[in-house]
Amino acid sequence: MGWTDFTRRQYARRAVRYASDLTDREWGLISPCLPGPRRLGRPRSTDLREVVNALLYIATTGCQWRMMPRDFPPFTTVRSYFYEWRATGLWGRINHHLVMEARDLEGREASPSAGVIDSQSVKITERGGISGYDAGKKIKGRKRHSVVDTLGLMVGLIVHSADIQDRDGAPAVLKTIRRWPWLRHIFADGVYAGPKLKGALQKIAAFTLQIVKRTDKAKGPRGSAASLGRGAHLRMTWQMPYPAALK
Repeated sequence: MGWTDFTRRQYARRAVRYASDLTDREWGLISPCLPGPRRLGRPRSTDLREVVNALLYIATTGCQWRMMPRDFPPFTTVRSYFYEWRATGLWGRINHHLVMEARDLEGREASPSAGVIDSQSVKITERGGISGYDAGKKIKGRKRHSVVDTLGLMVGLIVHSADIQDRDGAPAVLKTIRRWPWLRHIFADGVYAGPKLKGALQKIAAFTLQIVKRTDKAKGPRGSAASLGRGAHLRMTWQMPYPAALK
């Protein structure tokens, strides 16, 4: 949801312990998506709400695992849950659920029919992992490649090295949105133009790619999306309604 007088008070979170903690309403939205207790082994003693609160705290502050406040569960427990949920695709399912809820609140169909694709190259630390040099942005690091709907809600995401050009990385990120059955029309800027990408998209699904040119009235970092709908931009606009997305 966008910033309004109502949502500004809601996002202020003055009644919670940390500003990143879930409210009761937010927890009610995502708790049905979390796995239940295992049938075998010891009964679960960890509060999953506190695990999610701890993960949101790390995502908000950028602190290390060992620097989590003591009132959260042990960082080893929180980290184990994070790795397990990442491996099972839980975060994607939660994001899918939240996007549908947010679109319903905006009076839209639950499944979007159009999206905007763009990427953002970011610097990384000296630690290991995928890395590359983006000659256009003069940045060495990774590239966050995403698709958002016309409200700015993230519906597809992939992270790859920054040296992969947008048109080469687009097929991989568009594969992540096949869970949305009606989302087949994609707005993009000029770097995605060309027959090579169109040929690759035909092997994935029946996507239609519309190149949006820059205008004088509405200029973005690399293009304009003024006519795509409120909240849509040809840039990274990850709005997550309940709660903030883990990046």
